[in-house]
Amino acid sequence: MNRINQLFKTKTENILSIYFCAGHPTLQGTAHTIKTLQQRGIDMIEIGIPFSDPMADGPVIQNAATKALRNGMSLKTLFSQLEGIRPEVSIPLILMGYLNPIMHFGFEAFCQRCTEVGIDGMIIPDLPFRDYLETYKPVADRYGLRIIMLITPETSDERIRFIDQHTDGFIYMVSSASTTGAQHSFDDTKQAYFNRIHNMHLQHPCMIGFGISNRQTLLSAQANAAGAIIGSKFVSLLDQTGDPAQATDLLLKALEA
Repeated sequence: MNRINQLFKTKTENILSIYFCAGHPTLQGTAHTIKTLQQRGIDMIEIGIPFSDPMADGPVIQNAATKALRNGMSLKTLFSQLEGIRPEVSIPLILMGYLNPIMHFGFEAFCQRCTEVGIDGMIIPDLPFRDYLETYKPVADRYGLRIIMLITPETSDERIRFIDQHTDGFIYMVSSASTTGAQHSFDDTKQAYFNRIHNMHLQHPCMIGFGISNRQTLLSAQANAAGAIIGSKFVSLLDQTGDPAQATDLLLKALEA
């Protein structure tokens, strides 16, 4: 069974997924960051593929991607860094990146390398759903990979149910239509959105991301979904400390406060 599916089968609530950008803050730190996050009890990891024009990302992740590219990170380098990591890491690993670098690498070659190094799925924010259904899903399915799709407050109920019917793993529930970035709390509009999706009783679990940085936003996500995805807050702490262990400890402390 795919590790993503296995996770949601064995743990139905309070799942915590962390995003970081490969090649940031150092080129060679990818494997160490992954191992550290697992050691600290993180349930799932999203590994960002740096790109020069990350349209859905806020300034923190944009800055990390810029540094990673300057450090020399590429998909080829990332895959080489992930070689042999699976004997030490058992939690789901997801690659998150934009179509441009993936298409440049070649989608089938990308899927093949994902399988070879133990990647379980991918998130491609700018992948049109029609293209996903017609072209990308069949290839990913052949390699046992999950393509995770995103929904936003603007996504209609009809569209959400269609996505729910034609995807696997989980649904990435973006907390707002804006770019990524830490928030102190979720307003009534976002809470209404969370409640709407929660009450739809979808067949696949949802994870809430974008804006989670403290206990208040974490609890709100956990109350309305299977768990939370944290990116900008962790990336910011990693940038400040340069040490994944210290950054993770500071993040977990912030989530408890």
